[in-house]
Formats: sequence, C-alpha cells, structure tokens
Amino acid sequence: MDSSWFLLFIIMAMIPSECSEEARCHVCDVESFNLLEGEAFHFEPKCLLRGAQVTWYKNDSRMEQISMDKNESVHFHDPSLFFLNLSSKNSGLYTARYQGASKCRNISLKITVFENRTDEALLYGKIKNSDVNKKVKCPEAVKYTCTKLGGNFTWMKDFELLPGYTDANLWIDNATKNDKGIYTCVCTWTYNRKEYRSSGSRRLIYEKQIIHLGPVFIAPTDSEQFADEALPVKLNCSVLCGTNAEPHCKASWNIDQTSGHSQTTEMVTDSQSGNTISTAVLSIEKVTAKDFQTDFKCIGEGYYKIFNRTVTLKRRGSIIPLVVRGLCVLSVCVLGALVVKCFSIDLVLFFRPYFPPKNQNKDGKVYDAYVVFQMQSMSVATEDTLCRFITNAMPSVLEKKCGYKLFIHGRDDLPGEDSVELVEDRIKKSRRLMVILPLDSEPGSDDTEPQISAGGSFAWQMGLHHVLVQRDMGVILIQLGHVGPGGYSNLSPGLQHLIRRSAPLRWSEGSRDASTRNSRFWKRVRYLMPAAPAQRCPASAVI
Repeated sequence: MDSSWFLLFIIMAMIPSECSEEARCHVCDVESFNLLEGEAFHFEPKCLLRGAQVTWYKNDSRMEQISMDKNESVHFHDPSLFFLNLSSKNSGLYTARYQGASKCRNISLKITVFENRTDEALLYGKIKNSDVNKKVKCPEAVKYTCTKLGGNFTWMKDFELLPGYTDANLWIDNATKNDKGIYTCVCTWTYNRKEYRSSGSRRLIYEKQIIHLGPVFIAPTDSEQFADEALPVKLNCSVLCGTNAEPHCKASWNIDQTSGHSQTTEMVTDSQSGNTISTAVLSIEKVTAKDFQTDFKCIGEGYYKIFNRTVTLKRRGSIIPLVVRGLCVLSVCVLGALVVKCFSIDLVLFFRPYFPPKNQNKDGKVYDAYVVFQMQSMSVATEDTLCRFITNAMPSVLEKKCGYKLFIHGRDDLPGEDSVELVEDRIKKSRRLMVILPLDSEPGSDDTEPQISAGGSFAWQMGLHHVLVQRDMGVILIQLGHVGPGGYSNLSPGLQHLIRRSAPLRWSEGSRDASTRNSRFWKRVRYLMPAAPAQRCPASAVI
C-alpha cells in the first residue's frame, strides 16, 4: 500500500514538470511556401538556437519523423530541411523542435506543391511602380539558397531564358509596356554531388512615369489682351502640370459667374510625350467698361503648388487711322512710280549737271555724234525736209542750245581730203552714230541701202561695224515723218536689226516744238546723247 502511493506521487510530480517545460518553449511563426513540382527546396529556420538539437516531423494523419539520410528525397541536415525532388505528396505541415540546454523553440513550415508553373499562387508578389529603371529582386528564399549553397543565378521572362543576366537582382533600364510580364529567378545549386534547381517568380506591372511640375503657364503669355467694347472675347488659361499628372492638374479663372462670364475646362495628356495640360477658356459675351478695369486671374493648380497670373483687357485702337496711313503711303508710292515712269527722261536731264560722269571728256573723242543720212531716190518734198532738219533744226538745238558737236558731211569736211580716211577718222572720233531715216523713197526705186552724203556706203558700213561689232559707240535713230506702207522692210538687214533693238525717234516738222530744246522729241534725243559734250562750249554759247 505504501509503495503504490509513492509511485502515484512520482507520476503526479512529473506531469506538471513536463507541462511547465512545454509552456516555456517559444513558438516561431508558421512560414508558408508555394513550390513547383520537380524542383528542389532548401529551408533553414530564421529563429535558430546556437548548439541546439533539432528533429523534424511531418504532421499528416500521423506524426512522421523526417530522415537524416542525404539520399532520401526529403531529409534534414541540422538545422536545414531539404526537398530534393518536390511532388504533390510533399505538401503538408512540417514541424521541428530546437532543444537547447535551457531553451527550446517550436518551428512550423507549410509546404504546398503545384504542378503548373503558370499558377498565380507561385508568384512572390508584384512589382508595381512608375520608376523609369525598374528593379526585379530575386525572391528571398531562392536568393538565400543560392548564396548559402554557392549556386548560380539565371533569369527568365515569361519562362523564356534571358541571356547575360547572372545577378541576384535584374535591372530593366527605360522600361516600357513591352517589359511587363513574369520574371523568374532560377538558382542552380549542387548538393551531395548532384545538381538541383530552385526558382521564384514575380510579376512586373508597367505603370506610366509620373512627374509633377510647378505648374508651368503656357497661356496667357502677356499681361494684357486687346478687346473691343460691346463685342465678345475669349481668354485662354493653360498650364503644364508634368508627365501623367492627370489627378493633380487644374486650370481655372477666378470670375463672377453672374456677370455674363462663363468658362469651360479641359485636361489632355499627350499620348507621345505624356505631358498633362489643363486648359480653361473664359468667355465674355459682351465686353463692358467694367471689364476693362477688372483683373482676371488665371489659376494653375499642380501637385505641389498653386500659381496665378493676372490678365487685363485693353481697348483696341481704331483701325481707320491705320488704313488711312496705309492708303496715303500706297498713294505716294504709286504717284512716285508714275512720276518716275512719265518723267524719267526729264529727271535724268535735270540731274545731269549736278552729277557729271567720272570719266567725262577723257575718252579722247572730238565729236558727240556722226550723222548718217540718205540722199538718193527721194522726192523733192522729202529732200527739202531732210535739208532743213540737217542744216537748221538739228544744229540749232544740239549744237547751239545744248553745246554738242556734230560731224555732218558737206559742212565739216575739208575740200580735197581723202573720203575713206575722212570717214574712218571721224567715226573713230565720234561717241554716237546718228542715223536719219526719211523712209519715203520714190516708187520704183531699187536702192534699198541707205547712202552717206559725201562719203558713200563705206561710212555706213564703218558705222555699223563700230556699233554692232566693236560696240564702242551708241546709235540714235531719227525718223523724219511717218512710216510708209512698207514700213522698215526696204531697209538693209543691219539697219533693221538696229531698229528692233531701239525704236526710232520721230521728228515732225509741222510741230510747233520742232525746234524747241525742251520739246519731248529733243529731250529724248538729248537723253540718248552723251551726258556731257565732248568739248564743253563756254556757258555764254549755250542758250
């Protein structure tokens, strides 16, 4: 009897001691992992006890102790637990107890094995930010295994190998929409002379880059805007708030809604640049005198600050004075052009004495013009008209009134001189070749070549040579009377060529200004003559 009571006392004393020891053990948090079938997994508890003894169990329908044999598919090697070839039967709860000299800890591990690698449950979270350069971290469990067991890193995107990436972190520079997807960090490690593989995946979600600015005013650019009283006007307020800054961008006008003013707002984000611009348009139905004294405030609201810009209306000046000034300027220009066109010859003749040519009278010429005229096959009336022009009208105006010096055969040649030498010498010493065209030869005449008085056809040929070939003298064509029915067809080809280059000047004997220096005909002749006479006559000699 005494021995029974003693045994019962010993048992009762032991039960509270064991319960008390179990209560003193620290229970670590349960760690859960979703793993892919066929891969390997290495687990080392975070809450370790230095020098503690550990034993792993699988809590299934019954408590099953895990082997320590390295050849087993699932075994533990103090303090790590290894799964070398995961299968669905490895799913479950695993526990371990770390027992030290004075402390103990209870570890719990939950394993779930999936057959399909695209299952969302296998992902270690998502990467979602608006950074330009995105960083994809290798999941901690895979990274720790690779570091602990000396494995090698590789990366896959959407389960396709990315060559050249061998670090624990994958950087994507200047990420775009094409970079989104599932990124898998793969660790290949060797254990017990065999190669195994562990992996972990993350999903990268692309988000637009967001940059917040001031905001920056685009409009209005000026502090004043022109307007007309009693007419409508619109004021534009636009602000740039940054890149993809839609929720934090607003432009508006600070107005009184009851005064006939209204505003419309719009916010746009450019698809290419991503710039977010908000615009507010203030519409004034009818500008009043009060509006010209009002300050209109354009308000721009961004993510960080609020700015405003003031605009005032300014009366637009009348356009009538501007139109009048424009018409006046146009009229002056048109009048000036007409004056120049109609009086160009008069203007040139007026300014010649004040702006003499630089090389006047330095060309060695003696005569201002060599006169060529026709004497054969003429009617009596035409011959009389030609003689009056040659001997009276032309010398009285050009020589006596204008100071020019002309060479005329029969008047200026000396008796006994050689005709050929005389013509050649006088033409070389003349500045102009003046051709007189009477153009009314008698009917039936076969002579179509103009002749030179007292000099023959040689003078005419010599003059054409200097005008057309050497080009060292100008030509003046003077027509006496009207052109006949045949026109200029009876003239030589050389003379017709000169007429096409410069139309003849027509002299009418019956005109009252025929011998007047300032008549239109003689002004045109003087315009074609040299600017200054070859030998300047005394001022008293020029009338």
